[in-house]
Amino acid sequence: MVVLRFHPDVSCEVKDSYTWYQQQVEGLGDDFINELEAAYQAIMELPRTWPRFQTYFRRFLLSRFPFSVIYRIHDDNLIYVVAVMHNSRKPGYWLDRV
Repeated sequence: MVVLRFHPDVSCEVKDSYTWYQQQVEGLGDDFINELEAAYQAIMELPRTWPRFQTYFRRFLLSRFPFSVIYRIHDDNLIYVVAVMHNSRKPGYWLDRV
């Protein structure tokens, strides 16, 4: 079974984005979380499907929201999510997490 592990800052990124979307339109934050959960599931099922990003990482682009899940495959059973990154803000901010 594949396990997803998360950098501790990922929870803050997700929480902040959820809050912002909920403030824009009631329920939009829930839609964000649902798409993020679907992304995690897809990554767990087919982790090598998405393109390489910054040499050692892979990047899953969300379709409805301008975010990417940046992750690294450690072995066949462990995937480490480094960031849930907004695609237009501070590129590479997460590089010091590795």
